[in-house]
Parts: sequence; C-alpha cells; structure tokens
Amino acid sequence: MRLLFAGTPEVALPTLTALLGSHHEVAAVLTRPAAPAGRGRVLTPSPVARLAEEHGLEVLTPASPREPAFAERLRGLDVDCAPVVAYGALVPAALLDLPTHGWVNLHFSLLPAWRGAAPVQHAILHGDQVTGATTFRLEAGLDTGPVYGVQTEHIRPRDTSGDLLARLAASGAHLMLATLDAIESGAARPHPQEADGVSLAPRLTTADARVRWAHPALAVDRRIRACTPAPGAWASFRGARVKVGPVEPRPDRTDLAPGDIVAERDQVLVGTGSHAVVLGDVAPAGKAWMPAAAWARGARPGAGERFEDA
Repeated sequence: MRLLFAGTPEVALPTLTALLGSHHEVAAVLTRPAAPAGRGRVLTPSPVARLAEEHGLEVLTPASPREPAFAERLRGLDVDCAPVVAYGALVPAALLDLPTHGWVNLHFSLLPAWRGAAPVQHAILHGDQVTGATTFRLEAGLDTGPVYGVQTEHIRPRDTSGDLLARLAASGAHLMLATLDAIESGAARPHPQEADGVSLAPRLTTADARVRWAHPALAVDRRIRACTPAPGAWASFRGARVKVGPVEPRPDRTDLAPGDIVAERDQVLVGTGSHAVVLGDVAPAGKAWMPAAAWARGARPGAGERFEDA
C-alpha cells in the first residue's frame, strides 16, 4: 500500500523503520514542526523528520493539520492508508476518510484502558501489571475507534515509563505492520471497543511529577517510575527543586517521618507514609545527575532536614 506516516518522537522510529523495510511504500511523512531543544534552545527537527530526510522522503510539517495547504497535499498524495504513532496533534474529522483505508493509530495501551496522551505513565502510576499496544482506526472521538489488533506486555517491577515505552515501541512496530498487511489483503476485521473498562490518561504535568512523600512507599515508587524520564519526578529541598530518579524500598525502616532525610555513608534514606526508601540518582537544579550519596556529601542535610511537602 501507499502510505503517509504520521509521527514525531523517537518512540515512532521503530514503526517507521519497519515500514521502510517492508513492501509498502512510504510516500511522505507528517510530523510536528522543528522545536527548540537543548540548553541553547536551538530549533531542531523531530526524530521522525530526521529519519525521513535520511531516506529522501517528503516531510510535511504543518503548524496544524487543519491548514488548508496540508489537506490539499494529502489529497495529492493519494495514499491508501495513514499509519500514526505519537504524531502529537489531532487529525481533523474532515481528513479522516481521505486515505482509502483511513488513519490507523498505534496506541500504547489495551484500549479502552488509558485513552489519551500518557497511557504508559498512567499504567505504571496506577500499579497495572499488564499493558500492551493496540492498533485502531482513528475517528473523531479520543482513541475510540474500532480495533484491528492488540498485543500484551507485562509491566516489570522496576520498569520506568521509558523502559516500558521502548519495549512497546519495538513490539508495536510489528503489530502495525501486521495490521497494514491484513488491511491490504482484506483480512482485517476491526471490532468496536468494549463499553466497559474505559479510563483516561491525560498528559502528566510538572506538578503531577512532584513526589508526595506522605503517600505510602509503593505509591512514591510508582510515581517516580511513571514520571521517568518525562516529565521528570522532583522534590523540593531548601526551596529548590531536586530531580529524583527511581528509588528502592526499605521496609525495615519505619522510623522516618514523610520527607525526612537520613544520609548514611553510601546511601540516602527518605521517609514516606509507610516506610523509608533509598534514593537512587538525583540532580540538583542546574546540575547533572549523580548518586544520592554524592549529592548528600555536597548538600550536607542536617539533622531534621527534609524534603518539603507537596
């Protein structure tokens, strides 16, 4: 089939790579415009744009897919289908039926669970044990379209959202390719999503990523892993933000109040609403990541000092 691929971040690259290596023709790529990146805030093309340019593909970067010029170009491309992986903007309803077989989205949850922008983060945050990926046909509703295929993935006890998303991106590429092959052959049989089990996964904000030390250690651990690497978990110490990486539980230490800090020779303990946790890596404001023990040697938290309440 002749395809328009829509995607923007690195998580979309495995699918684009799989399509480029298949018998399907990627006629063009739709991606978000270049955005400021790095310390210098230099305008940088998206990962998908860079890969597409390496392969000599036409790259479409409208500020919005609602632009009339984009609709005109889409008609001119005359594609059979438009696979989508994390494009980052809503496709207007008027464009959904322009490709012969519509737009097929790869979503990183078992729909109808975790519809929205951050399904992997919410799965970890809420303690799910199993998640997966789903291919479905886009329609006007938020991730509500009929499902072509699914595959499951176990969430490991120490998974961050980055770890889990990387695995789902790799396995999801195979699911997308199988879905497109089935559509091409006429074997695809999309079915409506279940009415039960709907949950929403809005994007996690910086405020959501603040660690709530008064919560039980299990919830603290889940929040930090869900927010790693983005938006990045953090805590407040002496009025400044400290980025916090994944922690390890210490069920034997129940003597610390929430947020209390105890710096030992080779580790740093922090109290929660249940028992202590051992800090992993941290990054003080404006500084690089470092082991928590190294941070403590420089910060020298005194007796009774603590991370401030959210």
